[in-house]
Amino acid sequence: MLSSNFRRTVLSSRNLWARSFATGPASGGSVSDEMLQKLGSLSTQALVDGLWVMGWPPAQIDGARPLTSGMKCVGRAVTLNFVPARPDVAQDKPPGGESPEYEAFELCGPNEVLVMSSVGPAESVGGDIKFLRLKQREIGGLVTDGSVRDTDEIINYGFPCFSDSTTARQGPAAMQPWECNGVISVSGVTVRPGDAIVGDQDGVVVVPAKVADTVYSIAHGREVIEEIIKEELIKNPGPPGKFYPFMSGKIKVDSPLGELLASKGITPENSNQFEGTADW
Repeated sequence: MLSSNFRRTVLSSRNLWARSFATGPASGGSVSDEMLQKLGSLSTQALVDGLWVMGWPPAQIDGARPLTSGMKCVGRAVTLNFVPARPDVAQDKPPGGESPEYEAFELCGPNEVLVMSSVGPAESVGGDIKFLRLKQREIGGLVTDGSVRDTDEIINYGFPCFSDSTTARQGPAAMQPWECNGVISVSGVTVRPGDAIVGDQDGVVVVPAKVADTVYSIAHGREVIEEIIKEELIKNPGPPGKFYPFMSGKIKVDSPLGELLASKGITPENSNQFEGTADW
């Protein structure tokens, strides 16, 4: 007969394995095509600033740089997670065209960015043969904190590609694609399917779908103000400290910046950048 202590241990172990530690869906919603266009009109710096003002964690994927200058991408995230290679993992992964990576490929189009979480910055997430399919899908972009192979051919494919580096390594020797459209970590930044991904020469930023409208409102307002500051400093050269930096939602009406903005028609009545007007 089993002791009561042993039975409690067994039941506790069963509950541990059965418990789900995730309490919400993988996706946090999906950004509309209209909002994607708006977010894509802004710089990554403005978007980072918008999330910073709201108190969100860092959103720039540091391990993703454009393969060539001038690359720009914007789209909804389709995610793919890689895990370190292991014989049983390789055996259990769906084979061939049913692999999670090809499942992810087929979810991509002009308004999607494929975000691939690598096991390391030097490991290859793919090369010309695999990514030919992404060209055929007319993908909005590829982002990874790993590396890519066959760089010249990928550049010729024409879609924006952001990676930590380039490599001649074979990816399957180090890792296996394991899950499509789950929540992933890319260079320490959380990405949920449906998030907005914006990349330019300065890097890649993840805008959570649930707050995309607010981030745009803050970031767009900041860019307008920064242009006004630049115009003023060009016209009347001097130290930027008179006007800059500033905190959105905390600009005082009677400050030099507040008075400059008022002269351009920007006031608390039509802007959320002033003290007491924050809507986030």
